[in-house]
Amino acid sequence: MDIQKRQLGSSKLEVSALGLGCMGLNFSYGKPLEKKAALAFLEAAVERGITFFDTAEVYGPFTNEELVGEALAPFKGKVAIATKFGFELDPSGNSKWLGVNSRPEYIKKVVERSLKRLKVEVIDLLYQHRVDPNVPIEDVAGAVKDLIREGKVKYFGLSEAGVETIRKAHAVQPVAALQSEYSLWWRKPEAEVIPTLEELGIGLVPYSPLGRGFLTGKMTENTRFDKSDFRSGLPRFSPEALKANQTLIDLLDRIAQKRNATPAQIALAWLLAQKTWIVPIPGTTKLHRLEENIGSTTLVLTPDDLRELEEATAESSVFGDRYPESLERLTGL
Repeated sequence: MDIQKRQLGSSKLEVSALGLGCMGLNFSYGKPLEKKAALAFLEAAVERGITFFDTAEVYGPFTNEELVGEALAPFKGKVAIATKFGFELDPSGNSKWLGVNSRPEYIKKVVERSLKRLKVEVIDLLYQHRVDPNVPIEDVAGAVKDLIREGKVKYFGLSEAGVETIRKAHAVQPVAALQSEYSLWWRKPEAEVIPTLEELGIGLVPYSPLGRGFLTGKMTENTRFDKSDFRSGLPRFSPEALKANQTLIDLLDRIAQKRNATPAQIALAWLLAQKTWIVPIPGTTKLHRLEENIGSTTLVLTPDDLRELEEATAESSVFGDRYPESLERLTGL
């Protein structure tokens, strides 16, 4: 299967128009896939034209990088792997997060470990996972610049960073991509972040482009999440919020029926229509969902479709915060 390619901003990093968020394969969204099934799934994604895979040190922790590295080893040179640094983990191995840490010497240690787990000589795209308020972003960008000079990293990225941070980092080491939550359910980046990215020639990689599954239309106010599922603690997934936001799903359904598509395909096609340098990374563990998502890359929405979706997803019309306050503080938006 051939998927159209997109370039992330003015960088030379060209990837499939849709990437794959790998976190959910074995972390954060309930019961993980068995390793054999996860490896087969990643291979199937490559066979279907996906060339952009997203992981991070903290997913697992560590095991997601190992999984991605093992699965994609036969496809070296044909795929791009993005990973992230920025959270410190308890060295005793109990998976406890100790907070953010982007000290230059720590970044370099993390990268050495990630290279081994990913089974690569160079990391295609290295993101700072979350901004560290204790380390000047210029120092972070400088550390990544060193790693690029040493041939251990190709491109530098930021995640959930605000405009000021993006500008300061970009002045030291060009930023190829910003990863940020962006979807019909979360449009805050449109105010300041997206215009800044356009000005500076930086690509946007939206995570949770399907609203952590909500925009697929498969949830109702009666949907419940296991305690091991990250969504169980998010305000937008309370029964009240799921009920209040159902009007958006009704609209997606209506447009999907007109276009012989699914709500998920409409939501992804909307994102792809925003800018040519946007590459969403929906995550899934199911092959039929992956194929459904890929179908969005050939779906062109009409001006009427786009206008209806714009009006229905203005910030004031979405009920519930995306994160508890403690987590929202870790973002730079």
